[in-house]
Amino acid sequence: MKFQFLFLALALAATPTHAFPTFDGSRHVWFAFPGFFPTFESSFPVGNGRVAASIYGGASEVLGINENSIWTGPFQDRIAATALAAEPVVRKMLLAGNLSEGREYAYEHMISNVTSPRAFSYFGNIEINFGHAEGEMTDYVRWLDTREGTAGVQYVFEGVTYTREYIASYPSGVLAARFNATAGGQLNMNISMTGLIEILSVTASAAQDNNTLTLRGSSGQSVDPILWTGQARFVPDEGAAVSASGTNLIITNASTVDMFFDAETSYRYASEAAWETEMRRKINAAFALGYDAVKSAAIADTTALLGRVILDLGTSPNGWAALPTDERLAIARNTSEDVQLSTLVFNFGRHLLAASSRPSNDGTVALPANLQGIWNNSTSAPFGSKYTININIEMNYWPAGPTNMVETELPLFDLINVAIPRGQSAAERMYGCPGTVFHHNVDLWGDPAPTDNFTASTMWPFGSAWLAWHAIDHYRFTQDKTFLRDVAYPFLSEVTSFYECYAFENDGHNVTGPSLSPENTFTVPLNESVPKAGESVDIAPAMDGQLMTEIFQGLLEAASVLGIPDSDPAVAAARAFLPTIKPQQIGSLGQILEWRVEYAEPIPGQKHLSPLWALMPGRAFSPLINSTLFDAAQVLLDRRVSNGSGGTGWSRTWLIAQYARAFRGADAWTQLGQWFALFPPPYSLYNTGGTDGFFFQIDGNFGFVSGVTEMLLQSHAGVVHLLPALPADAVPTGSVTALLARGNFEVDIEWEDGALLSAKVTSRGGGNLALRVGDGTREVLVDGVAYTGPLSTTKGTTYVVKSV
Repeated sequence: MKFQFLFLALALAATPTHAFPTFDGSRHVWFAFPGFFPTFESSFPVGNGRVAASIYGGASEVLGINENSIWTGPFQDRIAATALAAEPVVRKMLLAGNLSEGREYAYEHMISNVTSPRAFSYFGNIEINFGHAEGEMTDYVRWLDTREGTAGVQYVFEGVTYTREYIASYPSGVLAARFNATAGGQLNMNISMTGLIEILSVTASAAQDNNTLTLRGSSGQSVDPILWTGQARFVPDEGAAVSASGTNLIITNASTVDMFFDAETSYRYASEAAWETEMRRKINAAFALGYDAVKSAAIADTTALLGRVILDLGTSPNGWAALPTDERLAIARNTSEDVQLSTLVFNFGRHLLAASSRPSNDGTVALPANLQGIWNNSTSAPFGSKYTININIEMNYWPAGPTNMVETELPLFDLINVAIPRGQSAAERMYGCPGTVFHHNVDLWGDPAPTDNFTASTMWPFGSAWLAWHAIDHYRFTQDKTFLRDVAYPFLSEVTSFYECYAFENDGHNVTGPSLSPENTFTVPLNESVPKAGESVDIAPAMDGQLMTEIFQGLLEAASVLGIPDSDPAVAAARAFLPTIKPQQIGSLGQILEWRVEYAEPIPGQKHLSPLWALMPGRAFSPLINSTLFDAAQVLLDRRVSNGSGGTGWSRTWLIAQYARAFRGADAWTQLGQWFALFPPPYSLYNTGGTDGFFFQIDGNFGFVSGVTEMLLQSHAGVVHLLPALPADAVPTGSVTALLARGNFEVDIEWEDGALLSAKVTSRGGGNLALRVGDGTREVLVDGVAYTGPLSTTKGTTYVVKSV
């Protein structure tokens, strides 16, 4: 198959007779050959946060269509009726050293027979046959603009130049496209819609100003399935002929054809009449505006969001930035010197976030980016392409604050709001506790129950804690007190009240269990049962304590900002509970201890960095906060890497950020190079799973963005830290604009010869500004005056920072 792809690429990249468009090597992904349908990872992604398309660009075009609420069915109540009675039994077994029996009992009695929540699915395809032959196209090129969020295709067939451009409009809520032929009347299109689930109907209609294809589908259950309707409206120029042939739409003798598409579902609307009315409203409004206006508004919206941050890591050597992206990827397998390619992957990741996660602009519930963002071509996507909340969805949103896209995180809180009452039911029925709890997955219904009956991941009631951390951290970036009052604080209150009940006293501290350290296993000691077995469920995993510490601190921080007194019951309870959490332990190698005792590890290079959560994304292991724990974190981090951690793309990009948090820029850049060596396929910038399988996992793309950002700016430790982990040998000179630091400070940075040249810090909230530059050894000037400590800033004022 690979050789077929290479021969096709060579044929299409033959000596051109027409000029290619001009591409920016830091901004445009481009290839001189089409994508390889149905090889999903070879397509280009566009999206408006709710509706998306995967574009292949072949002689016969295939547009893989997704709508983010098309999942595999209605809500399932998966809480096991025996869970509440089983929990104390399991805990007693674990404390007695009966580790295998405890895990087996938990998984038999605390997990439902229905092990999986719903999975993300697939609308289907819009397929367009132009009558062109793949091998007869010349001067072929396709591209994705990571600044505008647009994609395009251009080629020559029988002397005529054909172009296609694709737009995903957030303002209009539609996908739009324009198909064009330079010679009049030479554009012919045979268009069909196909689906993979239960297709209820496909209809084609040719009418004046209303040429449409409409597909209605169902998730297939006999009771309360998810239902949807999608419609594409085609608008040819004057002189074209349009007819319907069965379920196909036929357009002939056109020069230009525009398309407007939307899909709506029963997830957001109570009746078919309601969602189809909304679908037609969006399409009709886009048609009335016209393609050019829809395109202009979409690009203005996207560039206003993505254009906030402009990254320049320098110029690549040897003219590499001018090469097609596949050639650059081949070079990057062996060297990370193509710094503009790193910039391009950074920009591609931010494009993916803007395209797959936007807040609702019509009053309905928004859904966040899932394991594949919003792009998928299967009814059984890898891991269900759902919301995995023991790393995946959280990594999706690590770039949102630091790269100044905070509004893209709002759909995550929409989903949390859906999940909270489900989690309240789980807390009461599984653990006999107030508050709310989620395990390691949720779906679009907020299903919080344990998932998949998998030894190393299922019995982990801490997904809600990690998401609560996102809520308080969102406030730290925005300083939005309304969000803090209405969203973050209520959620933190729910989550902390659960852990106050769920935790129990052991050896003088509050600990957790049954729980685990995602997704690692340990070897049962010889004096416990079953000796030498591989197990995961225990009491007091280190990550649990790290998460609890952060969210209880977060609740107290929120209460202080909101003026909630210490006498408030929730505040008083949190203040009393916080110091009772079991402190972090250090093992015999000087490493952070992952479990309550130093179990042997069958996989010392585990891809999950769960016990290092407090280094990244947390803060307790920061060298600026606790040098002892930081040193122990470095020991564990290096041990993981030396034993092969980073076997998946997302794990490798987590390592980039971990080393950046350790102020080890050269090591962070090494991990970045390893990502290029192993994880993007040869025909796209998508992150793939590696040891999980060669398929798209979007969290690695977002982790790449986060890792690069952490090298340039950090703010988790209470200071705005400029160039904390700059890989000076790799990127000695560069700049970045409008990164965002906690405290709502917007930061521009320029560096030269591996050191800060100048920075501009704009106070958007008027708070106190604490600063650190590089390794902290050089004198810092603010507006020409020596910096001696935190500054009281004025909202809207920009401060110039230099080091001498």
